[in-house]
Amino acid sequence: MQRITPFLWFDDQAEQAAEFYVSLFPNSRILEVVRYGDDAPGQAAGVTTVRFELEGVEFEALNGGPTFTFTEAFSLYTSADTQEEIDRLWDALIADGGEPSQCGWLKDRWGLSWQIVPNRLGELLADPDPERARRAMQAMLGMGKLDIAALEAAANG
Repeated sequence: MQRITPFLWFDDQAEQAAEFYVSLFPNSRILEVVRYGDDAPGQAAGVTTVRFELEGVEFEALNGGPTFTFTEAFSLYTSADTQEEIDRLWDALIADGGEPSQCGWLKDRWGLSWQIVPNRLGELLADPDPERARRAMQAMLGMGKLDIAALEAAANG
C-alpha cells in the first residue's frame, strides 16, 4: 500500500468520476466503495468514499458536498506515447462539460485539472541545442491540446 494517496473532494459524484477515470486507463480499477448508512447524520444514504487505482497509483475520492472545489493548483499529469493516446484522453476528459486550456492542460467535467503531455515534449525541451528547445517551448505555449508533429516541426525550425 502506498503511504501517500491523492484525496479528491467531489460534491456528490465521486463514484461516477472514479468509474470514468478507470475506464480511460489500462491497469486501473475500483478498489472499494464505502456507503453512508441510512442513519448517517446529515447525509442521505449513498456513497461516502471510493478508493480506486489508476495505472498503479491509488486515489481516494470523497462525496463531501459543495464546500470545496478543485483548482488548477492541483492537477493530474498524464504522459502519453502517441498522438492517438493524447487525442483519446483529451477528447474523453473534456467531453460532457470539461474545458480545454493551454499547454496540454484541461479541466474535466468535475473541474479536476489534467495535463496530457507527450513523452516527446520532455525530450524536445531537454534538447542539447538550446534553439531547438526554445522553438519547441514556444510552440507548446501556443497550443491547447499538444500536437507531437507540430512540436517536432517547430523544434526543427
